[in-house]
Amino acid sequence: MTPNLYNYYKKEVVPALKKEFGFKNVMQVPKITKVVINVGVGKFLKEPNFIENVEKNLAKITGQKPVRTKSKKAISNFKIRENMDIGVVVSLRGAKMYYFLEKLLDITLPRTRDFRGISDKAFDGRGNYSLGFKENVAFPEIKAGEAEKTHGMQINIATNAKNKEQGRALLMKLGFPFVK
Repeated sequence: MTPNLYNYYKKEVVPALKKEFGFKNVMQVPKITKVVINVGVGKFLKEPNFIENVEKNLAKITGQKPVRTKSKKAISNFKIRENMDIGVVVSLRGAKMYYFLEKLLDITLPRTRDFRGISDKAFDGRGNYSLGFKENVAFPEIKAGEAEKTHGMQINIATNAKNKEQGRALLMKLGFPFVK
């Protein structure tokens, strides 16, 4: 079964972007290639069970087992040794990516506290978008009472757009609520 957001992209967004930017071929239309969710454990590095809790939470949210990231070199000011676990990351592609984006747009973003839209200043030069969350409790899989410590996360949406304008147009047509 294909995700609703993917069907909407194929039927509505592709023709609209093709017309807007004057693309001659459907393959020129930008699309989302992957979504990367990253959590750094940072200040809770010394707590032994915190990284396991973060892994469980991220697995619940994404439906995929996360990978631990390790430090490349020792930094004494941050009390980090070489090859120490410092974060957790998940890369989503295909159907899981579209299901996650659907949940993000329809459920999670409206549940965030004082939500008025997302900033359109978080694009890089290639049309990729970065979105940060201060609390993981905005996701419906995480219950506020059972979460011992809340943690933030960064969501990077990678597109194959050529520039910022094409990436912004793609995300706007998909329904991302940018601040006006």
